[in-house]
Amino acid sequence: MKKSKIALLHYSSPPVVGGVEEVMKQQALLLHRQGHKVKIISGKGESLSRKFPTTIDPIFSSLNPNVDLALKELKVGRADRFKYVGDVIYEHLKKEVDSYDILIVHNVMTMPYNLPLTYAVKKLSNSRRIKIISWNHDSIYFYPDCPDMYHSEPWDILKEKIPFIHYVCISKFRCKQFQELYKINETILVIPDGVDPAGFFQIDPDSQKIIHEQKLYEADLIIVQPSRLIPRKNVELGLKVAGAMKRMGVDVRYLITGAYDPHEQRDVKYYRRLKEIARDLDIADEAIFIAEYRTKNGEEIIPNRSFIRDLYFIADILFMPSSSEGFGLPLLEAGAVKLPIACSEIPPFREIGRNHICTFSLTDSPDRIADRILRFLATIPTHNMYRNVIKNYVWDSIYQTHMVPLFRKVMAIQ
Repeated sequence: MKKSKIALLHYSSPPVVGGVEEVMKQQALLLHRQGHKVKIISGKGESLSRKFPTTIDPIFSSLNPNVDLALKELKVGRADRFKYVGDVIYEHLKKEVDSYDILIVHNVMTMPYNLPLTYAVKKLSNSRRIKIISWNHDSIYFYPDCPDMYHSEPWDILKEKIPFIHYVCISKFRCKQFQELYKINETILVIPDGVDPAGFFQIDPDSQKIIHEQKLYEADLIIVQPSRLIPRKNVELGLKVAGAMKRMGVDVRYLITGAYDPHEQRDVKYYRRLKEIARDLDIADEAIFIAEYRTKNGEEIIPNRSFIRDLYFIADILFMPSSSEGFGLPLLEAGAVKLPIACSEIPPFREIGRNHICTFSLTDSPDRIADRILRFLATIPTHNMYRNVIKNYVWDSIYQTHMVPLFRKVMAIQ
C-alpha cells in the first residue's frame, strides 16, 4: 500500500517543552521511520530533523500579535480583523499542505489559543483539499473555570464536531468527555500516547536493528544471558527453560550475547551442541545467538558494553544458570538498572543477590525453573507495568495497531 504523505500541525513544536509538542515530535519521527513523507507545521520552534521539513510560521502561534489583537477586538464585538486573520492563516496553511494527503492537527480544534487557525482548519476541511484528523488531547470546556464567552459564537466551534474532520482521543476517559461535549452517541477512536524506548534509553543503532528485526517489543518475555559460550555458563539449561516457556504459551526470546573462540575446539563443539539443542527444542527462532547475528543487510553486530546495557534496558529478566563462577558481575549490572534476576543458587550469586533474586537449583527441571521465573516476575509490580508499556504503548506498535487502520479508513473516504 502506498504510504500517505502526512503533515502535523500545532501552535508550537520542539524545542518548546510540552506534552503535545513531545507527542507531535514522536509521531513525526515514527511516521518518517515507517516510510511516510512527513512535515511539521507550527508557530514556534525549530527544525526537528534533517530527514523531513519543519515549517515555523508565527501566524500559527498561540502568541501571534495579530491573532491576539483580533481576539481582543472580537471580545468587544468587532469581527473584521478576526475574519481577515483567519483568511490569511488559511492561505498560509493551504500552501503548506498542498502536496500532502493528511493533516493531523493537535488540539487546534479543541483549545482557544488561536481561534482564527481553528476556523482556517475548518475552512480547509470544507474545501476537501486534504484529509484532516483532529487529535484531541484536551478541551477548555473540561475545566470549571472556563470563561462564559467560550460558550457563544464564534468560540463554540471548539465544542463542535465538524463534518469531514476525523477525530481521535488519547484515552477512553477523554473519549467519554468529548462524546458529551459534542452531544454524540458514537464512539470516537481512541489512540493512546506512546513511548519510544530507543529514544528514551538512547539505544545504540545496532541494538535497534536487532530489536526491530526480531520484533522484541512484541514478545511476551525477553531473557538475556550475557555470558561467553563455554560449558560452565550452562547455556543449554537456558535453552531448555526457554523451550519450557514456549510450551507454556509464552512468546519468549532468549538472547545469548557471548562469543566463542573459533580456535578452541571445545568451544566450537559446545556452540554447535547448543544450536542442535535449540533446533531439537523447536526454539531456533526464539534463541538468538548474538555472536553469529547478521542483520538483514548482512552487517555484523559487535556486542560492546553499550550493546549489553541496551539489552538490560529492554529485557524482562537476567538469566544466569552458571554451574560455577568466582563472582557474578552481570548481577551487579542488572541490579544497577533494576532488571530482575534469575540465577542458579551457587554461592557467589547468593552472596551478591541475597534475598532480592530468584534462584533455582541446577537439579531442578526446566519446567520447574520456568514456572518459578514466571511466578517471580508476576510478583513485581514494576515489571508488570513495564510489560504493559512495552506491549501496548510503544509507538511502533501503536502505529501498526491503530494508526495504519485509521489512515486507510481516512484515505478511503471520498
